[in-house]
Amino acid sequence: MKRILILAFLLVAQPAFAHHPGERIDEVMTEQEPAFEVMDRPSTPELSLEEPGGSVLGLGDLHDQIIVLSFVPQNCDSPCAKQQAVLAGVQEQVNVSPMKQIVTFVTVHDADASIEATWDEANWRQAIPSNDEMTAAAANRFAALSRRGQELPMAHVIDRNGRHAGIFHGSDFSKTNLTLYINQLINNAHAPKPPAEKGWWEWLTGWF
Repeated sequence: MKRILILAFLLVAQPAFAHHPGERIDEVMTEQEPAFEVMDRPSTPELSLEEPGGSVLGLGDLHDQIIVLSFVPQNCDSPCAKQQAVLAGVQEQVNVSPMKQIVTFVTVHDADASIEATWDEANWRQAIPSNDEMTAAAANRFAALSRRGQELPMAHVIDRNGRHAGIFHGSDFSKTNLTLYINQLINNAHAPKPPAEKGWWEWLTGWF
């Protein structure tokens, strides 16, 4: 029942993105969500990661996926814990739809940092920086791209072709806004997608 209620809520929220903004999604989200910052950069800084068990993870390995990347450095404490909880809530909204197959959430953290948020491991990857780098240093490389200079943790949204699409700052942003932003990125012109027939989600959301 909860999944049905979430899906119904998202469909009701679709009019906020009326007329299918498409390539205007960055402009529309900037107007709608104060915590959003547009990036529109063709690539992201290099990031070498290691998953539990020792396997290497590169962002380029997540082929044709929307990536929501966040960092939990040592001593981040409450700000990062709150953001992880919000992002896990976004994942819950994403995962009631076929978007679940196209979106991967990645949390980068130091080995001794605890992640208390309730994540669905189906499309959540946790990793630590490889090459003995601290999470704070990796987070700072990404944060340096921001023009806001804020100390709040940042969630970086990476498009399906590796484009650094935008940043959601802190934890006060609307979960639905990030979910709808992801949905629009999946359907906009930036993402290289093979020709395919529309699924039920595309037909359903196409009415709004």
